[in-house]
Amino acid sequence: MRAVPIAVTALSALLLLTACDDGKGEDGKSAQRQKAACAIDEVSMEVGPASVAPAAGDTGDVPVSFTNQSAECTLDGFPEVFLTRAGDSERYEVPPAEGAKAQKLTLAKGESASFTLTYVRGERAVDVKRLHVVFPSEGGDPSTREYRWSYGPIAGGDGDGLEVSVSAYQKAGD
Repeated sequence: MRAVPIAVTALSALLLLTACDDGKGEDGKSAQRQKAACAIDEVSMEVGPASVAPAAGDTGDVPVSFTNQSAECTLDGFPEVFLTRAGDSERYEVPPAEGAKAQKLTLAKGESASFTLTYVRGERAVDVKRLHVVFPSEGGDPSTREYRWSYGPIAGGDGDGLEVSVSAYQKAGD
């Protein structure tokens, strides 16, 4: 008769100890580590080749692709992109494409992803000269890469914004 109460007591003690596990390893850090955001200095990046809008009213697409060169990282939300004119400090923020849905991507070392800027060439246009791609950085301040914009002027301006948008991140091959 005594075997049953001892077995119940031992089982209860085991369950209690298991319930106290906080998910941390011996070093006190979480066993389920969050993956770091992809950093701009840890990816190789390429702009183009583009499908250029040849005349006013035409639409062009400029792909931006990159490959993770470091440890596994994540991309979440939409790419942060802005455009500038030559010698002008005014920034034209590029909004997400209408109806686009952001997705969280995880990139292992060597995996690639991309996004696309879609723009309209116009008669009343802004002569854009630089494309800026922004990524978060470990220190909290974002890091930016800058590229020459050689795809023609973009419709809009005069406080109306530009007729340009950015797609969500996509894994290469998806």
